[in-house]
Amino acid sequence: MGARFEELAWASTAMGEISLRRRVEPTLGVDVFEVKLGDEFLMSSLFTVAEVELARLGLAALPDPDGGGLDVVVGGLGLGYTARTVLEDARVGALVVVEALAEVVDWHERDLLPDTVGLAADPRARLVRGDFFAATATDDGYDPDAPGRRFHAVLVDIDHTPAHVLHPSHAAFYTVDGLRHLLRHLHPGGVFALWSDDPPDEAFLGVLRAVFGSVEAHVVTFANPLTRGESANTVYVAR
Repeated sequence: MGARFEELAWASTAMGEISLRRRVEPTLGVDVFEVKLGDEFLMSSLFTVAEVELARLGLAALPDPDGGGLDVVVGGLGLGYTARTVLEDARVGALVVVEALAEVVDWHERDLLPDTVGLAADPRARLVRGDFFAATATDDGYDPDAPGRRFHAVLVDIDHTPAHVLHPSHAAFYTVDGLRHLLRHLHPGGVFALWSDDPPDEAFLGVLRAVFGSVEAHVVTFANPLTRGESANTVYVAR
C-alpha cells in the first residue's frame, strides 16, 4: 500500500468526467480501485464476484466448440474482471472487448490495475474502442476488422440495470427489437449474458423470453465487507 488516496487517471468524456482512483479502505487495510463517472460510482475492486460470474455463467451455458475455440464479446471493459475470467476458460479462442471510452482502454494498456495486468497484451484479446450499443444495431457488428462476424457468447456489463442506464441512447437495447439485433451477431445456440445491480426484473425477463429460447436469472450473492452483511447482483443468461 502507498498513499491513502491516489487519482490514477482522469478525463473529461462525452458521458461526463471519468476517474480511476486507488484508496486504502481503512476498515480492511487493503487497496481498493474505484471508477467514478461524474458523481456516480460505477465499480469497485471490492465487489467483483458478479462480474466474474457473468463470464463463468455465460460460458458455462455453451457446449464445447467443434474445432477451434469459442469467440466471445464482452461489452464494457471496466476494471477488466469479466474479460480476465473469459480468458481463464481454456475453450476461448478469441475475445473482443468493446469499450466506449478510450480512457478505460488506456488504463489496461498501461496496466494500471494490478489484478488484470497483462489483459491487453493477451494474444487472444482485442480491446476495441467503440459504442457497443451502436455496433449491436448494425449489420457489421462488434469486430471492425471482420464485419458481420458472429460470436458464441456476448457478455455485457455496462449499465446499472436494464431500467437504469448510463445514457438514454442505451435504452433501446433492452427491448425486444434491440435484442433481436443482438441475436444476429450470435452463432446458432449462442449465449447472451447480462450483469444487473438489481434483483431479477420480471418485465425484462419477459423481453428476453420473447427473443431467446432459454432464459435464466441467476442471483449472485457475495459478502459485503463494508456492511458486514450480504449483497446480491443478477446475471441474466439467455440462449
